[in-house]
Amino acid sequence: MKKLFKIKKKISGRSRGEVVVRHQGGEQKRYLRLIDFKRNKLRTLGRVVSIEYDPNRTAGIALIHYADGEKRYIIAPLDLKVNDKVLAGQDSPVSAGNTLPLHSMPVGTVVHNVELTPGRG
Repeated sequence: MKKLFKIKKKISGRSRGEVVVRHQGGEQKRYLRLIDFKRNKLRTLGRVVSIEYDPNRTAGIALIHYADGEKRYIIAPLDLKVNDKVLAGQDSPVSAGNTLPLHSMPVGTVVHNVELTPGRG
C-alpha cells in the first residue's frame, strides 16, 4: 500500500548540512511502513488481507481492511492468519489480533505490543 509508506530521510553523516562524518552517503532508499499502534478504530470489524515482511522491525506486519474501507498496518501476532477478523474495543473477544484494555483480559492471557504509557499507543 503506497499510501501507508513514508520515505525515511537520509542524514548521511551531515549536521546542519555540512559533512561531519566521511564515507556515509549513497545508501539504499528505505521506506517506513506507517503502523497503527493506537488501534483507535473501536467496534469496527477488520479483515486481515496479507501478512508482510517489514525490513525495519523484527516482527511481521498485517494489512487490515476495515468495513468502512480504510486500510491500516498492525503488528502481527504469531497466531494471526490471512482472512482472520480483528476487532478493537472493550467488549472484543479474546483472540489473536484483537485489542482490548488489560483490565478486560482474563488472567493468563498471552499479550503483545503493550503500550508503556496509557493513551500514547
